[in-house]
Amino acid sequence: MLRKFKIFLEMIKFEHTLFALPFAYMGAVLGSVVMLGRLPSWPEIGWITLAMVGARSAAMGLNRIIDRTIDKKNPRTAGRAIPAGLLSFKEVMIFVVGSFALLFLATSHLSPLAVKLLPVAVFMLVAYSYTKRITWLCHLFLGLTIALAPAGGWLAVTGQGSWTSLIFYLSIALWTTGFDIIYACQDVDFDLKEGLKSIPARFGVRKSLWIAKVCHFLTAIGLTSLFFLADLSWWYFAGILISYGILFYEHAIVNENDLSRANTAFFTMNGALSCVVFAFTLVDTAVRYL
Repeated sequence: MLRKFKIFLEMIKFEHTLFALPFAYMGAVLGSVVMLGRLPSWPEIGWITLAMVGARSAAMGLNRIIDRTIDKKNPRTAGRAIPAGLLSFKEVMIFVVGSFALLFLATSHLSPLAVKLLPVAVFMLVAYSYTKRITWLCHLFLGLTIALAPAGGWLAVTGQGSWTSLIFYLSIALWTTGFDIIYACQDVDFDLKEGLKSIPARFGVRKSLWIAKVCHFLTAIGLTSLFFLADLSWWYFAGILISYGILFYEHAIVNENDLSRANTAFFTMNGALSCVVFAFTLVDTAVRYL
């Protein structure tokens, strides 16, 4: 059982929850401060955490099921749990159903608006894995899906949106789009061979890396605008300056002739970025409300 549990965690890359979870917390914190003049409660944070775990686990499980045939053909992904025979289709499907059940349970303890918008979130979580078969804008769709984390955190505690929450949502969507384009550059030859859609397959690696840079430049503009829109202090500003340094380094270690460090850019750098921005945002708001 312990071995199976480890395989499931590896299948969904549970440690990469660090990409989105800090931004979900950040959405809850900013929403509470901007709209309600307080910090989110511990029960709210707890249910948001469970909702995030359920949503991401369900999405990753579905992705592994839907892409199992493609994964088996791709040398980079052939060792994943389903194509390698470590987990069966039935086992992963049960896991996905259980993950969605956790998402539904957690959301029911949050704001009524979060419950009403749950079908939209579920649709996007399911649909993402099919977009690479339809359009090279699949990276943007992934970005809009992962950015539901900060939007969901905001709506979960406030029950209402605002222009600030929309800008935050789009900023994280563009951040995700950018780093997913970098990651997808590793599979450009496979995508072309199999007829899969991606920005690298459509425009080539060099242009794709520039598109990723534009996405992250727009992310920087969006995060900077939050400094003014949410009336944040220099703690937050220091945090986003560090995040901009991380983004710069992320692009500096990959180029069209050397993608050997794409995994570092994708996993390590982006996990660090989300944690840094959230930590400095939390300090910024905590010093005023604690």
